[in-house]
Amino acid sequence: MLHVWKGKYFALWLVVGLILQGCHGNVPDNAGSAVSAPADAASIARGEYLANAADCVSCHSVPGKGAFSGGYAMDTPYGPIYGPNITPDKETGIGHYTRDDLYRVLHDGRRPDGSPLYPAMPYTSYQGISRADSDAIYDYLMSRPAIRHANIPSGMHFPYNIRSVMFVWQWLFMPSADETLPDGASAEWRRGAYLANALAHCTECHTPRTMTGALDTAARFKGAMIGRYEAPDITPAALAQRGWTERDLASLLATGIAQQGSAYADMFPAVHNSTRYLTREDTASLVRYLGGPAGLPAPTHVTPVNMPQVALQRGWHSYAALCASCHGAQGEGRPHVAPALQGNASLRLTSPNNLLVAMLDGVEAQHISTLENMQAMPGMPNFVSDQEVADLANVLRTQWGGVPSQVSAATVKKLR
Repeated sequence: MLHVWKGKYFALWLVVGLILQGCHGNVPDNAGSAVSAPADAASIARGEYLANAADCVSCHSVPGKGAFSGGYAMDTPYGPIYGPNITPDKETGIGHYTRDDLYRVLHDGRRPDGSPLYPAMPYTSYQGISRADSDAIYDYLMSRPAIRHANIPSGMHFPYNIRSVMFVWQWLFMPSADETLPDGASAEWRRGAYLANALAHCTECHTPRTMTGALDTAARFKGAMIGRYEAPDITPAALAQRGWTERDLASLLATGIAQQGSAYADMFPAVHNSTRYLTREDTASLVRYLGGPAGLPAPTHVTPVNMPQVALQRGWHSYAALCASCHGAQGEGRPHVAPALQGNASLRLTSPNNLLVAMLDGVEAQHISTLENMQAMPGMPNFVSDQEVADLANVLRTQWGGVPSQVSAATVKKLR
């Protein structure tokens, strides 16, 4: 996932960072050269499960190059960063790492040579991963085929390409990995907290960031923009407002599909590469934790909202011409083709951003498993005017989302 960071105190960071770079400059290049003891099959199998839960493959793989061999591009306002090779190749991967080295990467955000990592690598969450789990992940990664695939240098623009600045960022903004859990929290709750805040690192996308790029822990899970899409608010009240139940959340995490819609954008690879591999017990724990101490509130039901009659008619006309063949005349959806739009969670978001971007850009095919798939949705044709897109969005949001909507042609034009 892409994690954005910026700061207005960069000059101070730069000066202190250069000083700290000198302090760490004497770390030998072979700091991680010690050989770790061989792993057993049980640790490797456990490490595979944990690596899936941590979604390591999404940011360290590109199609056709081999799992974990690196090259995945993460665009930032300051230039692109590429996920590195984490196969056991000794020249281009992490074959020279020890278990201590990997734990330091996850827990401290530091390479074996002591240099700091950019927080595009979510060590602000991974620091909560236990040492035992870190070691198991290491054993699994070292059991993978070694793939020689050279890493792509980051394209960070000056002065952000001065990595030593990150010493200061880590010193100032690395949050505590611990969360204050309710008194008497159950083992299920604690497991869910560990999954959400450490392994699955849900906070990294669903929590807003401060001006310094640090996670705003006071607004945990309140939602944040990731590229063109909004990672929505997943606090209990917001989930209930969009119609989610614990059963439906579990279905989304396990299959990518629920009656509230299907996983798309950045959530699709999170399901495809990660959450669908969780055990039923871990999925239940994660959902239970997201539901809050009192449990997920009862879901609210959709009540259509009035809108001007002329715009309503225009919107329904566009829906019949452009959408009904896949999503159904009544928005009921079609299995393995398109999700239902009646009560769709994306229509119920406060902001229309995600709906508009999906309409304009289209949605890629979602091949989650042999049984659960959704066809690709093309983007809106150019001959459909901005006003027609706005009318269609307003109809969907007011009639099937139950939220007031005043999407304008200007808003559509800005996103188009």
